[in-house]
Amino acid sequence: MAASDVALALTGASGIQYGVRLLECLVRTGAGVHLMLSRPAQVVLGLETDLAVPGRPAEIARFFSTRFAAADGQIRCYGPDQWTAPVASGSAVPRAMVVCPCSTATVSAVASGASRSLIERAADVVLKERRKLILVVRETPFSEIHLENMLRLARMGAVIMPANPAFYHRPQTLDDLVDFMVARILDHLDIEHDLVPRWGRNPEDTRGLET
Repeated sequence: MAASDVALALTGASGIQYGVRLLECLVRTGAGVHLMLSRPAQVVLGLETDLAVPGRPAEIARFFSTRFAAADGQIRCYGPDQWTAPVASGSAVPRAMVVCPCSTATVSAVASGASRSLIERAADVVLKERRKLILVVRETPFSEIHLENMLRLARMGAVIMPANPAFYHRPQTLDDLVDFMVARILDHLDIEHDLVPRWGRNPEDTRGLET
């Protein structure tokens, strides 16, 4: 597994657009993507997008490779129970993993080390190997259980990044809001991008805030 590889998991939380856009941006940077979709994520794709994504991992990889003009083998997709996937072992751990969107059920499973699915096992591997795990949690409001699980993971070193887009860049479209969150994820992956303006780079950003 190449050092630039990133594992990307999409789960059944609302906000599947974040994950799809992140996949597109990762492909454009040339990163290899180890893609995992939970079964609920495939349902949400049908509810929240117009994408006719097939059900089999190999077909999913071909679908997104064609859509985003990926290089041969750049996107590899694995089934929920594909325990032979590289991401299931610490000997082939990627440099980072992003769960986007991340359901609170997934947060709970990862926090407890359940490893009942490939997504949960891959996240467990990233944690134990001290690599970067980013969880883009999409839920509101949070219960005490949600908060305790996220705190537990944060103490383990995971980055808890709720899908809370900002508005200081004056978004005009839903795509602008999605891009804000994807930009923050790319920042934490140390991947350069120009998706949104950075705070303070434009003098108008801080207009009216001088003391």
